[in-house]
Amino acid sequence: MESGAGTETKRKDRGPYYITTAIAYTSGKPHIGNNYEIVLADSIARFKRKEGYDVFFQTGTDEHGQKIELKAQEAGVTPREFVDNVAGIIQGMCDLLNISYDKFIRTTDEAHEKQVQKIFKKLYEQGDIYKGAYEGLYCTPCESFWTEMQLVDGKCPDCGREVKPAKEEAYFFRMSKYADKLINHMNEHPEFIKPVSRKNEMMNNFLIPGLQDLCVSRTSFQWGVPVDFDPKHVVYVWLDALTNYITGIGYDAEGESTEQYRKFWPADLHLIGKDIVRFHTIYWPIFLMALGEPLPKQIFGHPWLLMNGGKMGKSRGNVIYVNDLVDFFGVDAVRYYMLHEMPYENDGNATWELIAERTNSDLANTLGNLVNRTISMSNKYFGGVVANKGAVDAVIDADLKAVVTGAYAKVTEKMADLRVADALTEIFAVFKRCNKYIDETEPWILGKEKDQDQEKADRLATVLYHLVESIIIGASLLQPYMPETARRISEQLCAPLREFDRLEEFGLYPNGNKVTEHPEILFARLDMKEVEKKDQELADAMLAAAAKEKAADNAVGQGDGSGTASGAKEVISQAQEDSASVVDIEAKPEVTYEDFAKLQFQVGEIIACEAVPKSKKLLCSQVRIGSQVKQIVSGIKAHYSPEEMVGKKVMVLVNLKPATLAGVLSEGMLLCAEDEDGTLALMRPEKAMPAGAEIC
Repeated sequence: MESGAGTETKRKDRGPYYITTAIAYTSGKPHIGNNYEIVLADSIARFKRKEGYDVFFQTGTDEHGQKIELKAQEAGVTPREFVDNVAGIIQGMCDLLNISYDKFIRTTDEAHEKQVQKIFKKLYEQGDIYKGAYEGLYCTPCESFWTEMQLVDGKCPDCGREVKPAKEEAYFFRMSKYADKLINHMNEHPEFIKPVSRKNEMMNNFLIPGLQDLCVSRTSFQWGVPVDFDPKHVVYVWLDALTNYITGIGYDAEGESTEQYRKFWPADLHLIGKDIVRFHTIYWPIFLMALGEPLPKQIFGHPWLLMNGGKMGKSRGNVIYVNDLVDFFGVDAVRYYMLHEMPYENDGNATWELIAERTNSDLANTLGNLVNRTISMSNKYFGGVVANKGAVDAVIDADLKAVVTGAYAKVTEKMADLRVADALTEIFAVFKRCNKYIDETEPWILGKEKDQDQEKADRLATVLYHLVESIIIGASLLQPYMPETARRISEQLCAPLREFDRLEEFGLYPNGNKVTEHPEILFARLDMKEVEKKDQELADAMLAAAAKEKAADNAVGQGDGSGTASGAKEVISQAQEDSASVVDIEAKPEVTYEDFAKLQFQVGEIIACEAVPKSKKLLCSQVRIGSQVKQIVSGIKAHYSPEEMVGKKVMVLVNLKPATLAGVLSEGMLLCAEDEDGTLALMRPEKAMPAGAEIC
C-alpha cells in the first residue's frame, strides 16, 4: 500500500493541507456506499500532494455508543472485542483500496478519550454544558432523542425505525448561545458548506427556526468515554466522535496543543456523507466556537452511492462489498467506477452490471487497448525504440498536442471545485483523443511502406512518439485516482510519471527510449454472463445467510413448545391479525368497460426525484415510460424521500390531463395504496417489467 504524504514527490511547497473523512461507525462491515467516501478523499489527498501541498489525511472509526454495546451483547463478546474486530475490517478495506491515509484514528484510542474528557470538563466549567434531564422518544440505531413533532409517521425522521419513550439524567450543551454567530459565519463564508444546497437546508430547517440544546451525555449504557467528574455519565456520541478531527492531530484542551495541530488546523476539508451534514455544519462548528478554535475551511456533503437506485440491505440480497468487487474487477477498476460514476450533488448508482460495462468501455477499450496497441506497434515497427523524427502533420498533431497539454488546467479547475468525476472525464478525453489520433494517422498503413519510403518511416516513428508522450501525460494525471494503473503504464513505457508542473509541456519523453518488449493487458474485457453469474452467486449466498439468521432468531423466540395445538394457535392468531388489518372504503359508482378503457396505465421507472420547493407534501419525479420521460408531481413526501424514489418501477396513469401543482407541471399520476391511517405505498409490479409495459 502506498501510504503517507512522503510517498509522492512534491511539485513545490504550497503549505499544509488537512483533509478528513467522517469516521466509520463500527456496528458492522461497511458496504461499497460506505467505502466511496474514503476513495474520494484519497483521490483529493493524492492530487493535493502532486500539486505540492504538505498533506495530512486522516480517517478512522467511531467506536462508542449504545448500539455497539447491544451488538456486542448479541455476539457474546465485550464491546472492546467487538470494535477491535470491526475496526480491523474497516482499516483492512482502506488498505485493500490503496488508501494513502496518514493517520487512522479510533475513538477508543487512549489519547483521544483523554482529550474528550478534558473538552467536556472545559465546556462544563465555562457554562456551555449544564446538567438536566431528558425525556423524549429515543432511536437506538441513530442514538438520537426526538419529540413527537419531529417524528415522521411515528418513526425516527433519520432512519425510519421505531422509537421508544426514554427519560434519563443528562448533560446538555447550550446550542442557541452560538447560533447567531454560526449564521453570520455561514453568510460571510459562502465556501464553508458545499454544495450550496446543503447550506440552504441547514439554514432553513435548523438554524433559522431555532436550535434546541443538545444532549451530550448518557447514563443508560456504559460503553463510552466516562465523564471524569461524574462517572455514571458517558460522553454522548457527537461530542466524542466529532472531536477526533482535532484530537487526532494533537489538540489539547488545557492549552498544550502540539506543533502538528498548530500547523494543520483549521482543516482544509471535512469530507462527509449528506446524511450527517447537520452534525458537521451545526454541532461541530458550535463546539469549536465554544472551545475558541477556528472553524474548518470547508465541509463537503457528498451524495450517496445506491444499489439499483435504492438502499442496500442483506435481506434484499443487494449489498455490494468492496472486497468482492476487488476480487473480481481489481482495485483500480473499482476506484474508477466509484469516482467517475458519482454525480457532484445527486446520488450515484452501483450494480455489478454497470461496473462491468464501465470497465469494458472505458478501461479495457479506451485506455487498456490504447496502451497495448501503442507498445505493440512500437515493438513491431521499430524494435521498441521510440524516437521523434519531427515528421508532423501541422493540423492533426497540433490538435493532439493542444488536447493533451490543455488537460492539466481543466483537471485542476474541476478538482478545485471537488468535481472529481468531471476531472476523470477530462483525463479520459486525452486517451480518447489518442485513439482518434490513431484512426487519423493510420500507422498500420504507414508501417507497410516504411521500409520503402523514409518519409513514411519517419512519420510513423513520430506518430508513435506522440502517442507515447500523450499516454505518459495522461497517466501522470491519472495517478491520484488510479495509482496502480498509472504505475503499470509508466513501467511499460519505461519512463517515470511526470510532475504536475511539467504536464503542459509536450516532448519530454526521452528520444530513443525503448518501451517494454512484452506489454501486459491493463484491463481485460469482461464476459457479461460471467459477471451476472458472480453477482447472482453472491446475492443467493447473502439471502441464504439472512434467512438462516432470521430462522435462528425465530427459534430463540419460540421456546421449546411444539405440536399441532401450538401451530393451530399461531394460524388463528395470524388470521385474526390479518382480519384486523383490512380496510373497507366507500364504494364508488359502477363504470363500464368503455370508461375503464379510456385510462392508460403503464409501468414507469423513476429516474430522478426532488422535493417541490414551495410545498411540504409534494415530490417531483422524472418517470421513464417507454422511450419518453414524464414529469409527475405526487403528494407522497411524508412517505418517501427523493432518494428512495429513484430506481423504483411504479404503476402510472399516463393519460391524465396535465395540471400545475405548486407551480410545477404534472403530466400523470403515480398509483398508491392508502390505509386507514393515511399511510401511502406505491403500487409496484410483482415481477420485473420493462418501463413502458402496459398494465391491463
